[in-house]
Amino acid sequence: MLKKLRAAVRLPSFAGAAVALLLASPSSAQTLTQAGFDAYLDQVAARARQQGVSDRAIATGLSGLTLNPRVVELDRPQASNPNSVPPPFAPYRERHVDSARINGGIRAYARNASLFPEIERRYGVPGEVLVAIWGHETNYGSYMGGFDLPRSLATLAYEGRRRDLFEGELIAALKMIDQGVARSQLEGSWAGAFGNPQFLPSVWLRLAVDGDGDGDRDIWNSNADTLHSIANYFRSAGWRPGEPWGVPAAVPAGFDMGPQRTDLVAPRCPRVFARHSQWKTVREWKALGIRPQGAIPDDSFAVLFEPDGRGNTAYLLTSNYRVILDYNCSNYYALSVGLLADAIRR
Repeated sequence: MLKKLRAAVRLPSFAGAAVALLLASPSSAQTLTQAGFDAYLDQVAARARQQGVSDRAIATGLSGLTLNPRVVELDRPQASNPNSVPPPFAPYRERHVDSARINGGIRAYARNASLFPEIERRYGVPGEVLVAIWGHETNYGSYMGGFDLPRSLATLAYEGRRRDLFEGELIAALKMIDQGVARSQLEGSWAGAFGNPQFLPSVWLRLAVDGDGDGDRDIWNSNADTLHSIANYFRSAGWRPGEPWGVPAAVPAGFDMGPQRTDLVAPRCPRVFARHSQWKTVREWKALGIRPQGAIPDDSFAVLFEPDGRGNTAYLLTSNYRVILDYNCSNYYALSVGLLADAIRR
């Protein structure tokens, strides 16, 4: 059926793509070929149709697609090594919370200052946190990626290492077309994220907001839509208004972290959460000699995290830090977002 639809919609064939790519998949040891890719797209088209996607959207989104070997190449290093030692946080912080990013955030906050009272009232998320996400994802919109999203998502799904995820996102992109998003608008990162906040298609369908009231959820060009949408994501993920993401903390010399370690295994991103302590109130941490270096209520629950080991900077992290992790499950990402937000606010 998809072969018939391809004839109805003429799209660029992505010059330079190989007709047959002999790439052995690390997960399935299969050979990736254009013929196999085309057959797989026929299956995707059938599943999309079962979910109510129109033939027009299927043809518009899938016709003319070819495998993208560069996307496969970029994805392969993402497979985690359970035995790897986390790198130090300090160099990451220097790269992501530098003066250029801070000053850019201050300017972005000032340009959009009129939006924040309504956004904060509606969603409960501070404006500087939203701007920090924007800064980390696309450097305040200066680069949103130039990969064709359906092609990238189809390649990643066909390759198979994370097929369920990427096939679902590919079908979500087709649903975006059905909802009026132009095919030419579907560009972004190699992994399928797009727009100022780098949403995946399923996130756009579920949480993108028309913040400026023009009838579109335009997270590519509208700052209001972008900031409302990030705030809606955070509210949906459980952001608690009025509570900080966390604060630096002073840990006394000789503090025994052993009894404070958690035995819980997180179902999602277990290695990220395994580096956190047990939950305690700030009051309880103070009784153990931990001294917060910022404003945080005594009755707030927090975990202790020492990203660079004993004797270096430590943090008390609240449930709002976990919300940032929901956006990108990396301790260093979440810490640097929080620290950038603090620097923008100052």
